Amino acid sequence: MINEQLLNPQSIVIIGGSNNVHKPGGAIVRNIISGGFRGDLHVVNPKEDEVQGLKVFHDVKDIPQTELAILVVAARFCPDYVDYLCAEKGVRAFVIISAGFGEETKAGAALEQRILDTCERYGAALIGPNCIGLLNRHHHSVFTLPIPDLNPQGVDFISGSGATAVFILESAVIKGLQFNSVWSIGNGKQIGIEDVLQYMDEHFNPDTDSKVKLLYIENIANPDKLLFHASSLIRKGCRIAAIKAGSSESGSRAASSHTGAIASSDAAVEALFRKAGIVRCFSREELTTVGCIFTLPELKGRNFAIVTHAGGPGVMLTDALAKGGLNVPRLEGPIAEELKAQLFPGSSVANPIDFLATGTAQQLGLIIDYCEQRFHEVDAIAVIYGTPGLNQLYEAYDVLDKKIQTCKKPIFPILPSLHTAGPEVEAFLKRGHVNFSDEVTLATALSQIMQTPQPAPSELELYGVDVPKIRDIITSLPPSVSGTNGDYVSPEIVRQLLSCAGIPLVPEMVSTSKEELAAFAEKVGYPVVAKVVGPVHKSDVGGVTLNIRTAEHLSLEFDRMMRIPDATGVMVQKMLKGTELFIGAKYEERFGHVVLCGLGGIFVEVLKDVSSGLAPLSYAEAYSMIHSLKGYKIIKGTRGQKGINEQRYAEIIVRLSTLLRFATEIKEMDINPLLADEHGVVAVDARIRIER
Repeated sequence: MINEQLLNPQSIVIIGGSNNVHKPGGAIVRNIISGGFRGDLHVVNPKEDEVQGLKVFHDVKDIPQTELAILVVAARFCPDYVDYLCAEKGVRAFVIISAGFGEETKAGAALEQRILDTCERYGAALIGPNCIGLLNRHHHSVFTLPIPDLNPQGVDFISGSGATAVFILESAVIKGLQFNSVWSIGNGKQIGIEDVLQYMDEHFNPDTDSKVKLLYIENIANPDKLLFHASSLIRKGCRIAAIKAGSSESGSRAASSHTGAIASSDAAVEALFRKAGIVRCFSREELTTVGCIFTLPELKGRNFAIVTHAGGPGVMLTDALAKGGLNVPRLEGPIAEELKAQLFPGSSVANPIDFLATGTAQQLGLIIDYCEQRFHEVDAIAVIYGTPGLNQLYEAYDVLDKKIQTCKKPIFPILPSLHTAGPEVEAFLKRGHVNFSDEVTLATALSQIMQTPQPAPSELELYGVDVPKIRDIITSLPPSVSGTNGDYVSPEIVRQLLSCAGIPLVPEMVSTSKEELAAFAEKVGYPVVAKVVGPVHKSDVGGVTLNIRTAEHLSLEFDRMMRIPDATGVMVQKMLKGTELFIGAKYEERFGHVVLCGLGGIFVEVLKDVSSGLAPLSYAEAYSMIHSLKGYKIIKGTRGQKGINEQRYAEIIVRLSTLLRFATEIKEMDINPLLADEHGVVAVDARIRIER
């Protein structure tokens, strides 16, 4: 419940404000005063008569009517203060800095719940508890430093951790990144990250509001809400980047011994961010670097010109851009020679454009003009310009300032000399610019941005998927298919479900009759494949035999497989050839089904080269998943080998995601392998685990 009293209060009371600026109660008073708060500011402290020039109230009963209250007192006192302030003083917004609530004990959780109940009853907004506060252009209600430069077009930053928010601000300020607001939600008892995004989405004004949102998330309480409002904001012209901490696979349990268990909470986060169009970051430096990139004109292509007077950084940037799928095209021909003639002897214009340590500010401006106006193959310009401490850089940075303001192509300033040219860099940043002091970090962030797809459409792809029949099959399963662990259903049920989704299947038969299987093999034609039915990992128990070419060989394999422990039958399939692919899925609480795709066979377990998406999936999402695989060159075709039918692979991914959308009882499944060639894709082996 975010209201005007929280965002733009006309009066604030600080319960526990003090003169000691080295403690939260004193620091928050200092920051609000130095931030130029224009309303009435009150302090309650029974032990002080004056706090930082403000008259102090010894008792909360003596304060006038107030809109926002900031509590910096012990947790046990907070519920009574909230009750009284809501009932008697008209307070309708709270920022509770205090810790010692639900993050520590059950007793603390009870105090927190009591505060929430009071706020809900009176329609009051609640930030925290256990947070550093709220910072915006109206009031600096935080007890921490640094306080970044604030302006309407700065970044909106929302953090689930107060300390991490401070460290991210430290990283951002050094780069020149400016802010519009900083939200530290703490325990997020009433207002979480999703709620802040919802407010920003529902009240978004494209003419006045910031279009950059940075998030630090430790818990996604409501994935659907996050997906909806993040996608909506991005469609409205915003750009969002986020860190999700605590998603490593080592922190998740393996729900099953089969390959669907590769889907972890981390895969769910990855899938959610891809679906929403959120750029995923993995460090503070990466997040703030992406934020800085977002403040520049949007990159329209992948071709960079690198302008430098230091060869090594230019080479490292070239390597890093290439690794991330971006290009540094060679510049040659008459125009390049014309530029080279105007530089000092020994300069190179091949790209990187190295105009030597002796290069002048005027030459820097000339090179940028050529990249902007004459080299039409260039989409963006990276300028690496530092100093060994022998000269000042004000003139060069003046040129860079003017070019950034006038050029249509984005210019990425890489000014590495933060120590030897500290004053010059600081002056450059004060003009409203950002600085990427490390070229490789910049390239990594750029590649993350370029690889992030646009928000996915919300429409379901139902064509060719028999939803009523899928539901009939699921609901008609016997009661034995139930329990907390669920069961893998029979191959026949698997075939029925995949057929309802329109997923092509290899001809097969399952039987305990050797004669029936021999007749089937004769019908479909040798060679065939025999697989034991029953054990989860067929290969591990010797339960798969390929390239069976005679009835006699089939008979011997049948007898052998039926002696394998837990065998309930034998499956015979027509043997096909092609590239092995994989599709899997895992149901994650709150997120729904995470769909995985990649190269199949043993490679999915050994290489773990998989891409994830959140069901239901669109065709654009499926193509994006396929293209993001490291092994995509194999799928596309390489070294004279024809590629697979990528359209059919994407179609099967989409159809499977629709099946899962209407069969939430499926908790884990995989199709491994699918066999693919240039003509089509066929499912060869599949398992489905049901839990009801």
